[in-house]
Amino acid sequence: MATLISGKNTVLEAIKAERKIERVFVQDGTNKDLQHMLRERDIAFDIVSKQDLGNLLPGNHQGIVAEVADYELLTLEDALAKPTERKLYVMLDSIEDPHNLGAILRSADAFNVDGVIIPKRRSAQVTATVAKVSTGAIEYVDVIQVTNLHQTIRKLKENGFWIVGTDMDTPQTIHDIDANANLCVVIGSEGKGMSRLIRDNCDYIVKIPMSGHVNSLNASVSAAIVLYEIYRKRG
Repeated sequence: MATLISGKNTVLEAIKAERKIERVFVQDGTNKDLQHMLRERDIAFDIVSKQDLGNLLPGNHQGIVAEVADYELLTLEDALAKPTERKLYVMLDSIEDPHNLGAILRSADAFNVDGVIIPKRRSAQVTATVAKVSTGAIEYVDVIQVTNLHQTIRKLKENGFWIVGTDMDTPQTIHDIDANANLCVVIGSEGKGMSRLIRDNCDYIVKIPMSGHVNSLNASVSAAIVLYEIYRKRG
């Protein structure tokens, strides 16, 4: 199986990460630098028209589309087996917008997150849109797919993790997070937040302190702020 990805940075990072690339399609007259890299690395590519490229993968493809090996999704067991101290995961509860997932992957790469946990159902999955929005970060952050978030939380706790929920209705703030522990930060959907069962199983809930008139942020922005605070505390 293969996945079509688009966008200059997305394709560039796939090349750098040595992802298996079946074929690359470049719009005539564009991306000369990437064409040079493809030749250097002996990666096959075709020069095509803008219309043909749009037919292959509609949208803002930035003049380049690549057919690459599917992105591997890890199990929780495989992720936990990696020898990393002070692990940091992000768990997404009902995040269905692929743009949010892509943006969260981008922040996860920026702030040393070990993996992003997504459920098999009622969640955005790894697609061409997610890969493009992540601008290549998907090559460097583990995506951990699980069947049940509640059971996953229980397994994480058994492995020494603290589960940190995010919500505005709590006295604690992100400044109260103990960054020295193994952490799993839960980000809920913009409309409903975390589900009741997930919220009840968090060790504690934190909010982002704000002073504006509209005290709400989209899920990916909230995730970025929380992850930066942990990154800052870890030095």
